[in-house]
Amino acid sequence: MQQAERRSLIRLKKAVLYLRVSTASKSRYGDVLTFDQRPELQQEPLERLAEQRGWQVVKVYTDRISGAKERRPALEQLINDATRGKFDVVMVWRFDRLSRSLIHFLQTVEELRELNVDFVSHEQSFDTTTPMGRFCLTMFGALAELERAVIRDRVIAGLEYARTRGTKSGKPIGRPKVIFDRAKVPDLRRQGLSWREIAKSLGVGVGTVRRVCKNFQNSTLSCQNPIPEALE
Repeated sequence: MQQAERRSLIRLKKAVLYLRVSTASKSRYGDVLTFDQRPELQQEPLERLAEQRGWQVVKVYTDRISGAKERRPALEQLINDATRGKFDVVMVWRFDRLSRSLIHFLQTVEELRELNVDFVSHEQSFDTTTPMGRFCLTMFGALAELERAVIRDRVIAGLEYARTRGTKSGKPIGRPKVIFDRAKVPDLRRQGLSWREIAKSLGVGVGTVRRVCKNFQNSTLSCQNPIPEALE
């Protein structure tokens, strides 16, 4: 059997390209396009690489959006098509075209791997169709897990330090409690001061002085105001 005939019996691997470009920036002379705004600069080398590998490019997904944006319609459509088994490998120009961070990159690639879809990054020569690429993906996952563990340990240590010692300056965390002579509240009330006047003189809120008086209602100290409430 001829070599060409044998190739025809082998199913070609279907590849898709994911391109992300930013929106064009404006100037007095019109749109100024940089590398990040020119999708063909990413697409052409990816198509050449696919041809070298003997892969068939079946679709190109393009997002014209900033890398900081969480929602990417084309990427979401790519994942949906991957769940339907429409292709075998995703190709990008660089890691940052696909993801916002290492963790997001690993989550996306792992999601593709669970769907039996490989991933190739042109500039980093990253290819999960090869043993070395799969090894690198494992290493990236371990680094991301280490990063999450370090962040978690720092948060726990910070909370423990704050709980036992307060803030960095040594002051307690949160709004400090106002210390005042609670016994003065019923005395000032009997003198005819309003709730607002008592609160202002003691440096506390009106609700605080009312609660203090309520605590004294069953004691020998009375909060009865000689001035009728309506006249305060």
